[in-house]
Amino acid sequence: MSRNQSLFERAQRHIPGGVNSPVRAFRSVGGAPRFFAKGEGAHFIDADGKRYLDYVGSWGPLILGHAHPEVITAVQAAAADGLSFGAPIEAEIELAELLCRLVPSLDMVRLVSSGTEATMSAIRLARGHTGRDLLVKFEGCYHGHSDSLLVKAGSGLLTFGDLAQGSPSSGGVPADIAKHTLVLPYNDAAALAEAFARQGDRIAALIVEPVAGNMNLIAPKPEFLATARELTAKHGAVLIFDEVMTGFRVGLQSAQGLFGITPDLSTFGKVIGGGMPLAAFGGRRDIMEKIAPLGPVYQAGTLSGNPVAVAAGLATLKLVQAPGFYKHLTARARQLCDGLSAAAQKQGVAFCAQNIGGMFGLYFTATLPHNFTEVTRADTAAFGRFFHALLETGHYFAPSAFEAGFVSAAHTEADIASTIAAAEAYFQSAGH
Repeated sequence: MSRNQSLFERAQRHIPGGVNSPVRAFRSVGGAPRFFAKGEGAHFIDADGKRYLDYVGSWGPLILGHAHPEVITAVQAAAADGLSFGAPIEAEIELAELLCRLVPSLDMVRLVSSGTEATMSAIRLARGHTGRDLLVKFEGCYHGHSDSLLVKAGSGLLTFGDLAQGSPSSGGVPADIAKHTLVLPYNDAAALAEAFARQGDRIAALIVEPVAGNMNLIAPKPEFLATARELTAKHGAVLIFDEVMTGFRVGLQSAQGLFGITPDLSTFGKVIGGGMPLAAFGGRRDIMEKIAPLGPVYQAGTLSGNPVAVAAGLATLKLVQAPGFYKHLTARARQLCDGLSAAAQKQGVAFCAQNIGGMFGLYFTATLPHNFTEVTRADTAAFGRFFHALLETGHYFAPSAFEAGFVSAAHTEADIASTIAAAEAYFQSAGH
């Protein structure tokens, strides 16, 4: 028995499902999850000592690759001075100032510890600001696991079969809470216009992933985000961009800079923590001043602004500002997508791929999907076979057909070429 398998069996005795986040369990692809022992650059080594090229990157945060020396040095220095204070520190001011400088829509930010906490708090703030209850979200978009957001959600919920219409996606979510969430099709500007025409005076906020990454990668149609901005402004609702995944992943000004849309509030996570638990929400000053202690909307956190996490975030955001950083990152992701698509096409496989910045989507479909319904038509069995074939040859992709992937600045042209070669060999041997 492999050490990965024995660790998984051991974990299941005291950890539900053997994992601390559901998609890690490999349930949708089968087999035992890999237990990581060490990461370095674009690679990690599992408990059996096998080396893999990593295209998950801790689900997005590791934009510099594993264990970047400057990030590790910053973390070690901060830890030596104390792991946590539960009190203000100068470094959190520096991080807030940097975020507001890099993202023009941010006048003020509040640091928190997770993306779920950031989105939950932003929605509460939007409701407190507007005095309204109704939230608009989109099918397949995942904004964390707070109750009002677990309605037609993506990520692990989609991986584990949340394909039913209406109702909460998770047990334990009261219908009375879910009824305050209106779910619309992603990329459907007409449905959005109709919803605001009917209920615009009740809508507190619209929350959206500007690039969906939790039902695989779905690119926004140009008119979709523009319509969201126009309608929320017209009806006095708060536009929230959930940039937990896209923030500093698709560009230095995040997705809002890439697409030229200015939201009222934004949420960030993943990259801004450099691999440590750190997230943030922020936006217009008049809205942010409604948060405690300035205003009536309460939010608090024992580990918010943790000095070690802030140090990792500051070091990471310093490095991504290097000239040409995002040009290089985008080129590596595009090389991967183009190469895999060409390899599949050569063997007549129904497959396509796309990237936006350093995130990418792979689909076992003939055409790129544009929404939840289309992405669920993908051949998940074909993905599972591909996943295990590439895993066996040392190339680690997300263990779900409904998750975006990520390249890092540590991935080289040769790394990507080796993955394309492995995929081409698989497509040939599988008899496609």
